[in-house]
Amino acid sequence: MASPADHGAAAPTAATPDRPGLPWDGVLALDALRGVSLVAGRTGLQGRVTRVGVLPLDQPDEPDGLDDVRPGELLLAPARALRVLDDEGLGRLARCLAERSAAGLVVAPGRSPDAVPSALAAAADAEALPVLVLPAETRLEDALEQLVSALAAHREPAVAQEPAHQASHAGADDVHRALLQIVVEGGGLPEVAAGLVGLLGGAVVITTPDGRVLADAGDPADLAAAYGATCFTPSGRLRTEDEGDGLTRHAGLRGSHVVVRIAAGRTDHGRIAAFSSPGALGPEDVGTVERAATVAALAVTKQLAVRAVESKYQGDFLRDLLTGQVDPEVGVAHAASLGWDIDRPLVVVVAELDPVEGEEQTATLVARPAGERFTAAWQSVVRPRDPQAPVVGFHREVVAVLGAPAHRDVDRLARELVREVRGDGGGGRRSFGAGVSRVALHPDGLPRAYEEARTAVRVARRVQGPGAFAHFDGLGVFRLLSLVPDDAELRAFAEETLGPLARPGGSAAERQESADLRHTLEVLLDANLNVAQAARHLHFHYNTLRYRIAKLERMLGPFAEDPQLRLSLHLALQILRMREP
Repeated sequence: MASPADHGAAAPTAATPDRPGLPWDGVLALDALRGVSLVAGRTGLQGRVTRVGVLPLDQPDEPDGLDDVRPGELLLAPARALRVLDDEGLGRLARCLAERSAAGLVVAPGRSPDAVPSALAAAADAEALPVLVLPAETRLEDALEQLVSALAAHREPAVAQEPAHQASHAGADDVHRALLQIVVEGGGLPEVAAGLVGLLGGAVVITTPDGRVLADAGDPADLAAAYGATCFTPSGRLRTEDEGDGLTRHAGLRGSHVVVRIAAGRTDHGRIAAFSSPGALGPEDVGTVERAATVAALAVTKQLAVRAVESKYQGDFLRDLLTGQVDPEVGVAHAASLGWDIDRPLVVVVAELDPVEGEEQTATLVARPAGERFTAAWQSVVRPRDPQAPVVGFHREVVAVLGAPAHRDVDRLARELVREVRGDGGGGRRSFGAGVSRVALHPDGLPRAYEEARTAVRVARRVQGPGAFAHFDGLGVFRLLSLVPDDAELRAFAEETLGPLARPGGSAAERQESADLRHTLEVLLDANLNVAQAARHLHFHYNTLRYRIAKLERMLGPFAEDPQLRLSLHLALQILRMREP
């Protein structure tokens, strides 16, 4: 392949302070992009890079999957993400990116000898979309991290909101540059917190939007005083639902403290709270904390961007492992390279967000996507217990592959994890269901365990509703019914057994009557045909229930005298309960 210069590309535009974004000469000068090869779209190098992202690995040519791409965004992708597309799909991908004014596409070749298919190169040339290939030895994560840092150093991140107030002291810009340098040099939230402590003294806490602590810094005595205040729950969560932005006071906490929202664009990433041991924080310090929040937003955005690449690699591998597409021996070795231990007795936990209408919002900010926050919550709970357990999010589903507990009480372990993920209230929590598999003694049992956990959560939700929890072994008859792969056969059995009760039609009144009769039949069967007990449960007069029983027997047969018919009726009712949405 040739270098960008070999393709005769026009010289990238020089940097000018009034134009946003990083010019291409700055992009190509990065260490991770040295030796990059331009394979298409040389005329597009006149543009600028304003942000960086990762090409969706699932159906990358679908326009809906590219809705988040913004003008000037440089997309990164592994070559394997392109190999799933045919020539038509590759052309569609180039057109979609060009229509959204993307800056270009950077491909990591991996072991592929032909990283960019000719169909993509031709379509990208036609659209003036730059397509570049990294050197084989360059990791996609390294290129992503350097691009994010370079964009941050070129100008204040476009995603960060401007501070609401300006610090009054003359060194405000110096403060901001000093904090920004921390992130540019590779620091994260702990380093930002420590940097702010160096400026203000006291203690600093950085949290998620709902108050879970991500990083803290400062004198242990000051931290203890902060955590002991009424602005934190006993579990150590900042009460973000009660904390307003700016300078504030609390009974039992000496002096004032400053709380500022960490915002990136319209996304709420959390809070940064500064506490001063002498209680000397004042209005002039709000601007300093706001600048730290702006830098923290960059650190979070950078971390999320890098994690997105890692998560996609890990997620693809774990999905292949759980669906039996990876040889167990190969899987064990590759998992170990990711820091996972799957060569031991394992339990699979599947947690799924319950469906809701819309997403949570604050007054002017939206929360991070629910799936991202849900995955992060599970990772923060599982890692302290089992650092070598894979915890990966698949859209609305999170899968955790845990080492089986020594006490073998899998149900207790899973319930403890679910309780911790649900936390103690606060903003942004979402209801979810969870299912647990049996213990898989060897890696080759993981596909079956995964299906057991998915079955448990699916059946539990349909039986118990939102927030359901179930162990596969505790599903009872539902476990047997779930193993029947043919839904049509189950439905046919239910309709043949229950007759008109399973096929309510006609008017609304007729449908309501069928539902009432099904409920009566279910309560009667659960009471083992004890009419008096069922009447009390249904709040019916004894004779009213006797009348209903006679009507049911005319419709369904003499179930009071036929135990086989009673069994069939009970199974049919459970099928309807499990299979209907």
